[in-house]
Amino acid sequence: MRKLLLLFIINIYTVSYSQIIKGTILDLNTKKPIVGASVYINRTFVGTSSDLNGEFKLDVSKYKSMQLIISSIGYYSKTITDFSRDKKYIVYLAPKIYEIKEVVLDIKKSKRKRKRNLKRFKNEFLGTTFNAIDCKIINEKDISFITSIDNDTIKAFASKPILIHNKSLGYKVTYYLDKFEYYKKSQTVFFYGSIIFNEDLSLQNKTYEIKRRKTYNGSRMHFFRSLWLNKLPSSGFIVKSATNNNIKYKEIVFKDKSDKVFFSFNKETLKIEYWPNVSYITFNKVDVYFDENGYFDPSGIIWRGEMGEQRIADWLPYEYYKEK
Repeated sequence: MRKLLLLFIINIYTVSYSQIIKGTILDLNTKKPIVGASVYINRTFVGTSSDLNGEFKLDVSKYKSMQLIISSIGYYSKTITDFSRDKKYIVYLAPKIYEIKEVVLDIKKSKRKRKRNLKRFKNEFLGTTFNAIDCKIINEKDISFITSIDNDTIKAFASKPILIHNKSLGYKVTYYLDKFEYYKKSQTVFFYGSIIFNEDLSLQNKTYEIKRRKTYNGSRMHFFRSLWLNKLPSSGFIVKSATNNNIKYKEIVFKDKSDKVFFSFNKETLKIEYWPNVSYITFNKVDVYFDENGYFDPSGIIWRGEMGEQRIADWLPYEYYKEK
């Protein structure tokens, strides 16, 4: 009887703390189910796909505060936040009809121009660090480019998810690109999309953990996890104002009524030192949400310096934790 009661209590505990998100994915125009759409927590290993009826379900218990992304070939991705297990989601994906027309025009352009654009894209998308050297885009042919008349702007489009093999860190990555724009004169880049990780099981490389640890140290993920724990100095970070004054934890972190945690500094620039590297933060929003996983609202911050140079080749999944 005691064993039965214990099992009953465990089952209640499991149900109450698990959070299964359910929904149906439909084409915005035809309202027909989209089969095989990817449903995943951005920048993690956690994901599933829609069935023949466009339906899906996914356990997001460990990632309740993070973005749920729904992507499919030929469609713009959709993001869901503030999950509710009591609600069945109906998600409509919009086709990328306009971009597909532009891609057709790009095919007729010279191979030389495409080669230049592809090199620029890989430098800005993957990065130029040591990790980027061993990072390869498997399906380059699925990426097309459009250059503005004055040759200042390069736009990239991907007809399929971009498949990346990061041999340096030991990951296989799928990236759904929604937008990429590079501006030559100002040398600035703007791109966004969503990403799902898989371990590279084809190789057993003992240096993976060493490289992952090195990549993690001083990264944005490292910064926000340390900020969450109020351990910036012990983690090696020093935060300063534009006038070079040291900034304390209570000056940049606060909670709202629902206990959500935010990063803020009145839109002023912050200097972040992680010896010997220096980075700068400029706020796009008054308050930037972040959590214990190292997740933060990317639309709220502009990065410069060392952290601003980090690209896809230097990204780690949120499941990564440095071995002690």
